[in-house]
Amino acid sequence: MSVRRVRSRAARSLVLCAPLPLALAACTSGMSAQSGIGSPAGGASLVGSAARGATLWEARCTACHTVDHNSVGPMHRGVVGRMAGSVPGYDYSPALAHAHFIWTREKLMEWLKDPGALVPGTKMTYSVPEAQDRADIVAYLATLKK
Repeated sequence: MSVRRVRSRAARSLVLCAPLPLALAACTSGMSAQSGIGSPAGGASLVGSAARGATLWEARCTACHTVDHNSVGPMHRGVVGRMAGSVPGYDYSPALAHAHFIWTREKLMEWLKDPGALVPGTKMTYSVPEAQDRADIVAYLATLKK
């Protein structure tokens, strides 16, 4: 076997194997991004995109919520860091009115995954099944500061 032929085989092997580390890195990062799906917080470990969350919020949440006024649901400005069931003038279910927790990112992820599981008896029945969508919506909600 000539040196030229060996080099050619080695070059082909490198070409075939070179993408492997990239593919493994992509799979690994995908796995870690999905690892929060089964967590108690329903994907709280995911990083959300506020820009994508704004689009999702507009499409999915505005039938019941606005940023600055109560509607079918309470207003969302200032929700992150606010005590659950505490927006003045909103008629909460007794369950949510008596919930004693602060809306953190993790609580909002749980809430959007399954509101009835977090607060049995709540009026909200809408859920967001995709963990990344929840993370994006919560990232957007976090931008709505008082």
